Amino acid sequence: MLTALLTIVLNIVAQASLSNDVELLFAGDAMQHQAQIDAARRPDGTYDYSDCFSDISRYVKSADLAIVNLETPVGDSGPYSGYPCFFAPASFVDALADAGFDVFLTANNHTLDRRAKGLRSTIKELNARCIYHLGTYNHEDERAKALPLILTVKGIHIGFLNYTYGTNGITPDGGVIVDYIDRSRIAHDIAQAREAGAEAIVVAVHWGDEYKLLPNTAQKQLADFLVDQGTDLIIGGHPHVIQPMEVVHSDRHDKDALLVYSLGNFISNMKTRDTRGGAFVRARLCRQPDGSVRFTTADWQLHFTVPAGNGRNYHVVPADSVDNPAWQQHAWEFVRAASDIFHRHNRKVPEFKRK
Repeated sequence: MLTALLTIVLNIVAQASLSNDVELLFAGDAMQHQAQIDAARRPDGTYDYSDCFSDISRYVKSADLAIVNLETPVGDSGPYSGYPCFFAPASFVDALADAGFDVFLTANNHTLDRRAKGLRSTIKELNARCIYHLGTYNHEDERAKALPLILTVKGIHIGFLNYTYGTNGITPDGGVIVDYIDRSRIAHDIAQAREAGAEAIVVAVHWGDEYKLLPNTAQKQLADFLVDQGTDLIIGGHPHVIQPMEVVHSDRHDKDALLVYSLGNFISNMKTRDTRGGAFVRARLCRQPDGSVRFTTADWQLHFTVPAGNGRNYHVVPADSVDNPAWQQHAWEFVRAASDIFHRHNRKVPEFKRK
């Protein structure tokens, strides 16, 4: 009798530990221009980014899982460089991880800026820190073992995939693998993830036209394809400015999907109105009464990068909370333009109102 009662209690506790609702947070392009690298350098030759995300880490950590696009190769020794061929200190990764990011995307147009050596160095540093990452691989066998990447959060199995339109004309050599946008491969990868037990699929894609606030035809067509393949969350990057987000319905799969064309820059030294910031998007996956997992709701919040000065490094802050007088006007202009795009073009993805 006691054994049966104990079993019932343990089952109740186990069920209580699982949630019907999982929240994912996505951030845009984490960049390292030369001015950022210079600002992080300390007299002893180390690079300290610990101040960069202190103002927004609570938002990142509040999510069950946080994902960011690492748009620079990294390594443990220099020479380091910004645009056009990025290569940043590995301590940049430490700061992002400390801020709460769990998954790093590496398939983007700068991933081969230091050729195969830089790609391998990035993978080495991420692996040394036991950080989940996807999009680039040392060789095809490594890719085959790494994918599908399925992470289980509160009992929900979430599959992740990552692709880029290109690598600035640099061709992979030495056997390294970059996941380029290829519809047949994407369809195969999605099907493989489903077969491996993924209950929801996230596809992060590097696409679009730089500095354009609205998606192009190719983005829309690829988005339609991804929705038709049963993708639940489509998260875009590369334009370095925000682009609209919407909830779309798949008749084929009878479910909604979240489509985010571009989250803009997460942190950078870009200097035009629309490139000084970006957006977080929070997306929720929920287990339904029939046992299936569905995307349910999403919202967004703008953030702004304040350049180094007054004893602080470059740092990301909520866009409505810039207290540095030198940057308040820039922040207001960014917020006005980005909010206008979202309010006019978003569909069923509202702004997250902070209390």
